[in-house]
Amino acid sequence: MKASLALEDGTIFTGNAFGAQGAQYGEVVFNTGMTGYQEILTDPSYCGQIVVMTYPLIGNYGINTEDFESKKSGIRGFVVYEECERPSNWRSGSSISDFLFREGIIGLSGIDTRSLTLHLRNFGTMRGVISTENKDPGELVREARNSPFLSGQDLASAVAAREVYIIEGTGHRVVLFDLGSKQNIIRHLQKRNCEIVVVPPKISVKEVLSLQPDGILISNGPGDPADVPYTTATIKELITRMPAFGICLGHQILALALGAKTYKMKFGHRGANHPVKDLRTSRVYITSHNHGYSVEEKSLENLPIEISHRNLNDGTIEGIRHKYLPVFSVQYHPEASPGPQESACLFDEYIDLMRMNGSE
Repeated sequence: MKASLALEDGTIFTGNAFGAQGAQYGEVVFNTGMTGYQEILTDPSYCGQIVVMTYPLIGNYGINTEDFESKKSGIRGFVVYEECERPSNWRSGSSISDFLFREGIIGLSGIDTRSLTLHLRNFGTMRGVISTENKDPGELVREARNSPFLSGQDLASAVAAREVYIIEGTGHRVVLFDLGSKQNIIRHLQKRNCEIVVVPPKISVKEVLSLQPDGILISNGPGDPADVPYTTATIKELITRMPAFGICLGHQILALALGAKTYKMKFGHRGANHPVKDLRTSRVYITSHNHGYSVEEKSLENLPIEISHRNLNDGTIEGIRHKYLPVFSVQYHPEASPGPQESACLFDEYIDLMRMNGSE
């Protein structure tokens, strides 16, 4: 069966279908990771997007639930050069095609993903429609042009926790604002013996304070940070009362709560090999990324915020720290999954902040 990807600018790629059938719209983005497709497929931050993998062979080690970052996938489509139909790995429980079929995700293989990636790099991420239906190409392009932009959709609410639940621990009590949190954030907190109270993004300040946390952590998640103003307002009230740590979308929300601004990037950062410099130590870390928005540097002027990390590829902000409050955040993913583990020390810094703030 054939499948097509139509972009809003009229560009069309046609190849072979795998996974589910039908049609779906989304923002078309690319990821440069060589491995980690299972984590990418189950990362809630990709909700609303059609993901293009630049590495040519995808699916060769199959699918296993142990590597999932959430229970379900939120992506709208998956595009590869070659889909491996016969995976070889002792942990594999199914093929990538079977997984996409179960999740209702349309796959497209056999297209020139290098050409598609270069197109997105040159012209930016754009709306697209992926379809197995026998439609006129012009109609698919019109559907792409009429589909919603990523900004303006409250995608975080679609993948976030819907009620409060507690993961037991003997250490610091952390309230985790779940805007689409990856499981590896929870795993890292568990390794540090934290008691984790996972809360939905629309929880009130009063409800959070009633939980008596030692600190708050604002998770990653999909979409534009401007589309979750309710969380930003809550964080603004809480950061003067307790230590706070933001990751990815959580970093952007924290910046907005402190008075900064964010903007949409041309094609974003998505991959597992981005060099980031810690400006305090001058050490360079290789980091995992998945974001299409960034904090606007000029908006930090006259705010009590210092830039703590910077991307060495394009110079964008990768971390901020409050000058007086125990509050910091990073744009990249210290929990990785997939990607390098060397930034996991940031979780230890967060634990230290809670300890120094008076929590034993």
